Amino acid sequence: MIIKYFEIKKKNLSKNNFFLLYGNNEGLINTTINEILKPILAKSVFNYEEAEILKDIDGFNENLVNKSFFDNEKLIIVNRISDKFLNIVKEIISKNIKDISLILIASSLDKKSKIRNFFEKESNTVCVPFYEDNLQTLSLLAQNFVKDRNIKISQQLINIIVERASGDRINLKNELQKIESFSKNKKDININDILKITNLSENYDISDLVDSCLSKNKKRIIKILNENNFSSEDCILILRVFLSKLKRLIKLHLELANKKNIDTVISSHKPPIFWKEKESVKQQVKMLNYNDTRDLILKTNELELLVKKNPQLSINITTDFIIGHTV
Repeated sequence: MIIKYFEIKKKNLSKNNFFLLYGNNEGLINTTINEILKPILAKSVFNYEEAEILKDIDGFNENLVNKSFFDNEKLIIVNRISDKFLNIVKEIISKNIKDISLILIASSLDKKSKIRNFFEKESNTVCVPFYEDNLQTLSLLAQNFVKDRNIKISQQLINIIVERASGDRINLKNELQKIESFSKNKKDININDILKITNLSENYDISDLVDSCLSKNKKRIIKILNENNFSSEDCILILRVFLSKLKRLIKLHLELANKKNIDTVISSHKPPIFWKEKESVKQQVKMLNYNDTRDLILKTNELELLVKKNPQLSINITTDFIIGHTV
């Protein structure tokens, strides 16, 4: 059945265990999960990516039925859902596994989406669309935030903060929290203060994502993907950063063939490798040999062409590549 997000608090959903939340308003989806659904659903929460589950369906099914004394009730949250997950959902529902709740999260799903149609039509499933916030909604959120905390700030400055959040309530929340901390030491906040302490929404830590992937740091990758709302344009940038770091790895392997000592090779590399990166780069050299790195460069080049030809699928394609390379 279909429920509008503002109706969720009014509905008694304690007997519903299967939810599909889709749309581009990631901030509102996260708020709904944390403030409304988690309190009424199971206590033990397990987060997955769709690509991660599809790589090991048997392992996922095992985790569903395995119960311990400490986590009899499970809430499974699966991110970046597509129609590929529909059969798995149907199987979970058919098994009638007790004490299992399922929240599926997707970006935009068109009307032809099979998994969307399934959740809309079935009586025991809940489908909630989340549309993007407009400037008026975000401005109201910001006004309420500063009013509740007695922060003295003009409407003009609120408008600037909202504009710099680029329509994303997660970005807006982060910037408002910075302003709250700043206001504890300074009562009067001016435009220069706002410009200094707030960030443009484009400042994603893509380099960290790529380093984590090449190091096969799965937990860090999931955290970065969950905390960022990457766009189609970002996908191209991610792949370009991949290529740059992979080419660096090729050079390191060639240098390592002569010098043999990884610390010496990294320290003498040109351009210099920043000290914060050194441990990550050492891990990358261990995880990927010369041939693996060369093959991955070819795959990344092919993937960039695929993303450019299919911009509407770029986020799913890039995420599948990242998760697939890590598993």
